[in-house]
Amino acid sequence: MKQKNKNKPSKTKGTPYNKSSKPNNFTKKGPGKKQGAAPNKARSTPDIPKSKMPNLYGMHAVREAWLNQERDVSALYITEQAAKQFEDVLEAGKRSGLTRPAPRLIEKQQIDKILPDGAVHQGIALCCSDAREYDIQDFIIKYEHTDYTVLAMLDQVTDPHNIGAILRSASAFGLDGVVMQKKHAPILDGVLAKTACGAVDHIPVAHATNLARAIEELQQNGFFVYGLDERGEKDINDLQQEKLNGTLPRKILIILGSEGSGLRRLVQESCDAIVKLPTRGAIASLNVSNAAAVAFYALSKKAE
Repeated sequence: MKQKNKNKPSKTKGTPYNKSSKPNNFTKKGPGKKQGAAPNKARSTPDIPKSKMPNLYGMHAVREAWLNQERDVSALYITEQAAKQFEDVLEAGKRSGLTRPAPRLIEKQQIDKILPDGAVHQGIALCCSDAREYDIQDFIIKYEHTDYTVLAMLDQVTDPHNIGAILRSASAFGLDGVVMQKKHAPILDGVLAKTACGAVDHIPVAHATNLARAIEELQQNGFFVYGLDERGEKDINDLQQEKLNGTLPRKILIILGSEGSGLRRLVQESCDAIVKLPTRGAIASLNVSNAAAVAFYALSKKAE
């Protein structure tokens, strides 16, 4: 087989890692490590063009993006150790007929240098297009005739770790989408996508300029809006009982506020009802991502 030109990224479909020999289906990137030599912390940054710099990392996040046919993939950087774990994903991509570039073998220390400090990348990083963008109208049209729909809205929740964890819970409990404010919202990649463990490629996220207007628009299209706040007049368990009785609204938007300030006044006044979690004890409050997981479970189809 002829060696591919290293300067031209391959457009071949995903190819399995060859465990029995040197991985000749991978492009070697950067200087090799001498036998018996300790890793060189001062090694230079790999020669990677700006257009091929990775925006996703971590095994789960990269896996779901690699297999998402809506994503265009420009480059995959992977260590030899991680490549062994990624073999099944390459095979799955090949079976699905996805057009993907050949993975480039790279050393762990070099991945450290092309990602933000402290990134827990697990030996794998991906350069790909952004996740699909949605807006409120997309949700209204998509869920117009569904039997049961639950959306979540984040009011000034901006920490990428919290948002990533919320998206993971939203996907796990079968929510239909998440709405975030366009202003100050973090991009759905990097540490957020890593924390979400691939949920970015499974849960639709819409961005709205004005949350109060977005709430009104959803209400006009049949959504009942609950705000989650510790001063709520209803317990989340009451909603579970209404669900069992068949009296719970069939289209629901549940809003979570930022830690500390909670729901903003205009957002809270726009809600149809305020609910609280049944917390007790000396520490009665939860991190917003933990509170979201409890609320999502109570409203999920799986809790029926």
